[in-house]
Amino acid sequence: MLRLVALLPLLAIILIFALSNGQIVQVRLWPFDLAWEASLSVVVLIAAAISFLLGALVAWGSALPARRRARHLERAGRVLESELDVLKAEAAAQRDAAA
Repeated sequence: MLRLVALLPLLAIILIFALSNGQIVQVRLWPFDLAWEASLSVVVLIAAAISFLLGALVAWGSALPARRRARHLERAGRVLESELDVLKAEAAAQRDAAA
């Protein structure tokens, strides 16, 4: 529900932007002789989406070392927990044998 409350104003702003900027613009891809005509709102929203995806890719890539380290530490923790269980069992067996 909270997502919907946060998403509705953003969607309203995007809709108002798209309706306000309907002019046709020509977009060219510099090194190539390609031209594309679209409304200004579509061009800006596509550029924003591409920028967002590139930023998300950079953020995901920068988090890779931390995730790798977390997996390594999780494996080490599991090994230590199993060793601790073995030591507890040995200590319990020694207590039972001493009693």
